[in-house]
Amino acid sequence: MSAEFWEQESGDGPLVATAIHHGHDLREEVAALLAISEVDRLREEDPFTGVWTRVAATRIVVQRSRFEVDLNRPRQRAAYRSPEDAWGLRIWRSDPPVEVLERSRSLHDDFYTAMRELFARLARSQGRFIVFDLHSYNHRREGPTAPPADAAENPQVNVGTGTLDRTLWAPVVDRFIRDLRSYSFPGGQLDVRENVKFQGGFFPRWIHEAFPATGCGLAIEFKKFFMDEWSGEPDPILLQAIGDALQSTVPGVLTELRHL
Repeated sequence: MSAEFWEQESGDGPLVATAIHHGHDLREEVAALLAISEVDRLREEDPFTGVWTRVAATRIVVQRSRFEVDLNRPRQRAAYRSPEDAWGLRIWRSDPPVEVLERSRSLHDDFYTAMRELFARLARSQGRFIVFDLHSYNHRREGPTAPPADAAENPQVNVGTGTLDRTLWAPVVDRFIRDLRSYSFPGGQLDVRENVKFQGGFFPRWIHEAFPATGCGLAIEFKKFFMDEWSGEPDPILLQAIGDALQSTVPGVLTELRHL
């Protein structure tokens, strides 16, 4: 299943990087029923986040579109049904058959079964583990020529920690934010803030519930300042710089993890 649904590389160490909204692929039966255009679909996905997972020896890159199954939502909400589920967008030509939606939800089951096995193995071998849950988000929803969303409420990097136990994980979280802010980024240091735009979705919440004493999921959302969110074209310099900035946080995060 993973060969066609998600790509997984397993390596040494307690750090995992995931890109669960990276994918654009669809099952044929889903593609045949969708009303949303490929361009609109791409705009709501998180292209290029899979590239950034290279910061970790263990990495997960999901290849299926969130419009087939959204792994950052609970199982029953993982297959979008209505515009209210998806930023007001019309998703389906007509109501999709229940069995189609259920087959999408079964992918959610497969993914979380595999993640439980992976994280349990890391907890046994490493004691504790950290997940960089990598995402990107739109800030020009009014159109390509309209002003961007207010930067005061839309940081370049939002670190979602709403469901983790900060009494345990504060040194890891604080070190990650401090080191990412300190990186010499093109054009100036990154605006990195915690729980401003997002507090983290279902995936990190599941990690913290399933592995409360051993798993730390950081929901890391990059504003799409590194690309044109309407055309889908990235700025290669900024794309690489984000990967380098993330890489710069790894030594400090692992140091704090060892000291817990």
